[in-house]
Amino acid sequence: MEQGYNPRTVEEVFRDFKGRRTGLIKALTTDVEDFFQQCDPEKENLCLYGFPSEQWEVNLPAEEVPPELPEPALGINFARDGMQEKDWLSLVAVHSDAWLLSVAFYFGARFGFDKADRKRLFNMINDVPTVFDVVTGAAKKQQKEKSLISNNSSNKSKSNSKPRTIESTQAKFSKPQPKDEEPNDDDDGLDEEDEDEHGETLCGACGENYASDEFWICCDICEKWFHGKCVKITPARAEHIKQYKCPSCSNKRARP
Repeated sequence: MEQGYNPRTVEEVFRDFKGRRTGLIKALTTDVEDFFQQCDPEKENLCLYGFPSEQWEVNLPAEEVPPELPEPALGINFARDGMQEKDWLSLVAVHSDAWLLSVAFYFGARFGFDKADRKRLFNMINDVPTVFDVVTGAAKKQQKEKSLISNNSSNKSKSNSKPRTIESTQAKFSKPQPKDEEPNDDDDGLDEEDEDEHGETLCGACGENYASDEFWICCDICEKWFHGKCVKITPARAEHIKQYKCPSCSNKRARP
């Protein structure tokens, strides 16, 4: 694994956690076709690693005993063809979440985090959706009632034959005021509530929350939202797409 890489503060450990988590989510969502092919059941015991650089790798476990860092679940490839793909991916996601926690708290123990540091680290980790939540769509279901897009805006998007983007639906969250009327506290409260709902939307690729300065686009098949940068779609390109399909929906096909 990463030779000599040792995050020592709570913030550094959390940054390490987020990088590894993003890499694992990529493997199980946007890069799922490549991940599936690499997990050949005919090969030896394989593990899924996530790295602080937001990259992932399927490889044999470390040979040294004990290993430098806690190891991921061993032999994830053996179960690939023995169950439905979505169930297999969910199983890998659960083990990935357990591995991420073990690595984070390994660093915490190694560098003497006290009770307050451990609690702060856990709270920071607990504030982001798990890999399992992102892969299974559970995170989206949990905030479905507070969805960013209403049925009305969805119908408007379809009638305009354009994919749904955060930019195209922004009007829903900015409540215009008459020129001669001063905004009141109640209106401000409503705007803040809308912004809170806006912020609960999660990217289907990296699992991160919405940020107002970023472009987002919605898949018309699975209805998950994505950062434009995560799926390589720019606002200009989105204008010419009649129906947007995310990488996972585009790559779906029958498995032999």
